[in-house]
Amino acid sequence: MAALKTETLSPVDSVTLCDDGGVGIDVTKQDVLSHEEGKIGGEQTLVSSFKQMKLERDAQKNWDLFYKRNTTNFFKDRHWTSREFDELKTCRQSDSQRLVLLEAGCGVGNCIFPLLEDQDNIFVYACDFSPRAVDFVKSRNDTFVVFDRQKNPLCRAERCSVFQCDLTRDDLRHNVPEGSVDVATLIFVLSAIHPDKMALAVRNIHRVLKPGCAVLFRDYGVHDHAMRRFKASSKLADNFYVRQDGTRSYFFSKDFLAALFSDAGFRCVVNEYVQRETVNKKEGLCVPRVFLQSKFIKLES
Repeated sequence: MAALKTETLSPVDSVTLCDDGGVGIDVTKQDVLSHEEGKIGGEQTLVSSFKQMKLERDAQKNWDLFYKRNTTNFFKDRHWTSREFDELKTCRQSDSQRLVLLEAGCGVGNCIFPLLEDQDNIFVYACDFSPRAVDFVKSRNDTFVVFDRQKNPLCRAERCSVFQCDLTRDDLRHNVPEGSVDVATLIFVLSAIHPDKMALAVRNIHRVLKPGCAVLFRDYGVHDHAMRRFKASSKLADNFYVRQDGTRSYFFSKDFLAALFSDAGFRCVVNEYVQRETVNKKEGLCVPRVFLQSKFIKLES
């Protein structure tokens, strides 16, 4: 993989309330002060190897506990995905083609339910690392009523298949036919995986994607405010941190992501930072949010 280099971001060119589907942050004056103090202390000390191994072993348990605490209430439904990714509507070869989508890391269904509601001619494979999250998708499906469709659940068997999967270990082809997927999404998912194992997840997705079809990616970028909030004692590796609840987060540079997908047999089409600001009107604060939004095409064999 290509060596990483420090990247400088251009100034933020738009100010919006941030609702991009990542793990939310509440901005306070203390956060800004902590960030300024962190510049002085530096980030030299890493979490011990023993604790890092334990975090890796407990990764699934920690995400299960996250969903136990927050149920389906933590993330908002991602109605912005069709707006941000035109491919979700335009990648069909004909209007009659049924789009087959893989959402790798579906969480509690915040992306798939808006898509299923918005598009009739679509079939979704949805998987998540957390068994509890998968159960929430299935239970939410039981209670999700669409009144103009005879009260049928959106995620019924002929439209959606939901299953538990560790993308770094479990072969997707056990649930998804090889070379059958028209488009795959990785939205705030890869950042939760140890960087040493990310290539395994990307190659796993490569096997079930049709040649010439796309992976749509959105995740945390370097210099994001969430990255700056971490104390030095939370650092696991370069751009990789652990939260208080034991879940982890990686912050991507364009070079790192491009090399990751290139090595797995993809061609980069789009790979750009998306900059926003989270606004706390009560305290009069604005802080920068930085995401990386990308599109990669599986090379023809």
